[in-house]
Amino acid sequence: MRVPRTIALAALVLALCAGMASAGADRLAIGQPAPMADVMMKNIDGGELSIAGAAGEYGTLVMFSCNSCGSVIAYQDRIAMYLNKFQEAGMGVIVINPNDPARNAVDGFDGMQERAKEIGFEFPYVVDATSDVARAFGATRTPEVYLFDTDGLLVYTGGIDDSKDPEQVDQTYMADAVKALIAGDEIAVRETRALG
Repeated sequence: MRVPRTIALAALVLALCAGMASAGADRLAIGQPAPMADVMMKNIDGGELSIAGAAGEYGTLVMFSCNSCGSVIAYQDRIAMYLNKFQEAGMGVIVINPNDPARNAVDGFDGMQERAKEIGFEFPYVVDATSDVARAFGATRTPEVYLFDTDGLLVYTGGIDDSKDPEQVDQTYMADAVKALIAGDEIAVRETRALG
């Protein structure tokens, strides 16, 4: 029996925000390339962009995010601060929204454009309209980070840091991984748990 697309997308949205594993997907492992890297997705600037097209001088940071998840809202200022700086430093950045706007209108394209303007996103924020890219990554939370080196291989995956409360952060996992990658140093912590 085939599950209707709207039900399947609704289940994925719940999985991403609640942190449950998405059905049939294995989490991308360290050392693997980005799946579906050539898939074109609509960007908030009205153009289209793929993960491969977002690559920068030092690699590519892929983040699965949305507008409606409480965890993303807790992190949105840090997301803007870090990702704007990373992009400016030569890291490719692409944030992917796999959520179904029929379930929550704020996750629609207009909502994405408004949120990006409000928070000050200077990096691509694209729509994974079928949620297939999120499934291919095995993304289970928002926000969830995947960092790829210049060979396109995964070198860090997991969370931004260790606390949704910015005043309680002790470990800045994502920033540490990006800084190490840009400097050509070993990444000390390669996998963490995203707090979505």
